Amino acid sequence: MRSIWNGSISFGLVTIPVKTYSATDRTSSVSFVRIHEKDGAPVQYRKICELDGEEVPNEEVGKGYQPPGDDTVVPITDDDLSQLPMPTAKTLSILSFVDPAEIDPLQMDKSYYLGPNGAAAVKPYTVLREALEHHRKVAIGKVAMRGRESLAMLRAHDGAIVMHQLLWPDQIRPATGIAPDEVEIRENEMTLAETLMDSLGALDPAELHDDYREAVEELVAAKLEGAEPVVPATPSGAQVIDLTAALEKSVRAAQGGAAQAEESASVTPIRGRKTAKKATAKKTAAGGTDKKATSRRTTAQKTAAKSTARKSPEKTATKKAAPKKASAKKTSARKSG
Repeated sequence: MRSIWNGSISFGLVTIPVKTYSATDRTSSVSFVRIHEKDGAPVQYRKICELDGEEVPNEEVGKGYQPPGDDTVVPITDDDLSQLPMPTAKTLSILSFVDPAEIDPLQMDKSYYLGPNGAAAVKPYTVLREALEHHRKVAIGKVAMRGRESLAMLRAHDGAIVMHQLLWPDQIRPATGIAPDEVEIRENEMTLAETLMDSLGALDPAELHDDYREAVEELVAAKLEGAEPVVPATPSGAQVIDLTAALEKSVRAAQGGAAQAEESASVTPIRGRKTAKKATAKKTAAGGTDKKATSRRTTAQKTAAKSTARKSPEKTATKKAAPKKASAKKTSARKSG
């Protein structure tokens, strides 16, 4: 691994020569080149002078500073910058040791590994690393790299010292107008959210991979083979669901109930009084439906009887006469008694 900056760490009266190595590799991420859509040829970037319209070679490109709100550009040379008072140009000066929780992750920028530069630097380097790890602190200092001074944080990691360049506090934008107004949260919602957090378990870095990069690679391979790219199914848009029900299902899914997680959270009943009332209402509605059905059958029977009476007047007359005879027999029986 090639070092990109050589300097030293100033730790009180102790000076530790170090070499700096990039701790991240972004070459594996997806990157595209610009092409002319008409013929597929790459599009070149050329530096054009705005004054004469001519292309400027790289050796003639310099630096300039444009004050905010002003159109004037002030030329700045490397000699001008080299004469500026910058004690951190080759030395990372440690200013304080703080708790890691005091550093806002928003301030973290680029990351670098620091390694001892020479045999004489091994012992003080190891002492600083062990002190950071044992004391559970991080070091805050200032360093100038590539013509810019920035804050820096040092921490122990995997047997080495890692340096994180930090943004200055005034480079962090406030969240004004972004945070929502106060929202009432029920106790069971908070409990379910915390249970879900505990149920997800530990994160295995070995299982993390770039799905987008893999999809792009499959797309490119399909195009090179002349095959039609497979278009994955597009997930449906966001739906408004019951928060408590969604949390309950998420907890069950995280705890192993994968089959239950396939169901829609919107149909999960919320246990409580409201559900009981709904169940009672359903039974009442069902009972009302049965009564309506019985009423319809009775009406249909009456209608059929009337229709039969119209078709068979003799049978109807016989039925009407029968009750009279029975009534006569009952009257005779009373007289005899």
